[in-house]
Amino acid sequence: MPPAASDNPFSKKGMTVKRDFLHVDDLTTDEIWQVLDIARDVKARFKHREDYKPFKDHSLAMIFNKPSARTRISFETGFYRMGGHAVYLTPQDIEIGVREAVKDIARVVSRYNDIIMARLFDHAHILELAEYASVPVINALTDYNHPCQVMADIFTIWEKRGHLDDLKIVYVGDGNNMVHSWLRLAGRLPLHFVCACPERYMPDSATVAHAKDTGVSTIAIDHDPLKAVRDADVVYTDVWASMGQKHELEERKSHFAGFQVNEALMAAAKPSAYFMHCLPAQRDIEVTDAVMESPASIVFDEAENRMHVQNAIMLFLTGNYTK
Repeated sequence: MPPAASDNPFSKKGMTVKRDFLHVDDLTTDEIWQVLDIARDVKARFKHREDYKPFKDHSLAMIFNKPSARTRISFETGFYRMGGHAVYLTPQDIEIGVREAVKDIARVVSRYNDIIMARLFDHAHILELAEYASVPVINALTDYNHPCQVMADIFTIWEKRGHLDDLKIVYVGDGNNMVHSWLRLAGRLPLHFVCACPERYMPDSATVAHAKDTGVSTIAIDHDPLKAVRDADVVYTDVWASMGQKHELEERKSHFAGFQVNEALMAAAKPSAYFMHCLPAQRDIEVTDAVMESPASIVFDEAENRMHVQNAIMLFLTGNYTK
């Protein structure tokens, strides 16, 4: 069973319910906007080198089954700059679901830390971790979704455009965890979202159906990337073979022929269209070097904003944000 209310440290802060961030739609539409506003404020504080330490004497456990440079650096640096201490736990330190039961890890790590962040393969493990942890759990990626990334993406688009009105986003490539994240966001914020993918690499059908059923956004699956990107405000891609699939890359290259984001594909979108990639990118495979280095590319703004948005998520979940 999950921890009793008396074991929940948030009861001491007057917060009766522990909040987790496992899917982007764990937040309501209003709460998404609250997090984006917090991210904008905290980013400005960082830029001005303000002495902003809302996490003084707090600790963050970072559980990694999947290694990642950006995820570790952004969480660890952001939490440190807000006065806290982050503990990096490698796949060798904690083998989720192998060396020790997930529910045991959740309860032990909760006794030592104020927040748990986990980057895992199996989505069921993040759900179980959150069920048994007595502190907020943040999903830093699973094979199913990547909610922190999509929050950073929409924040970056909002920052660049100044608004999210009449926004058409076209994702080109594998119908993977990033597509699932965009689909779940499309159930909260009105978007025109198109996934252009080969037929054998479609996103999860239940997630597509749920996004459509909300009636919030216009959702489409297309198999012709040139047609899909017409009138796109954002062209988005990811690697064709994610971690754990790298041995399939050579085979996948033939399946993804025509799905590379290159100059011709970008030219078919709006002249003002932005190019985005969640990184790491395999240049001249899913995207050309020229597009990565073009004025349309905002991938490094997007990467920086991971830190600011993750900071905002942690502040929101713990109730530690003050203006």
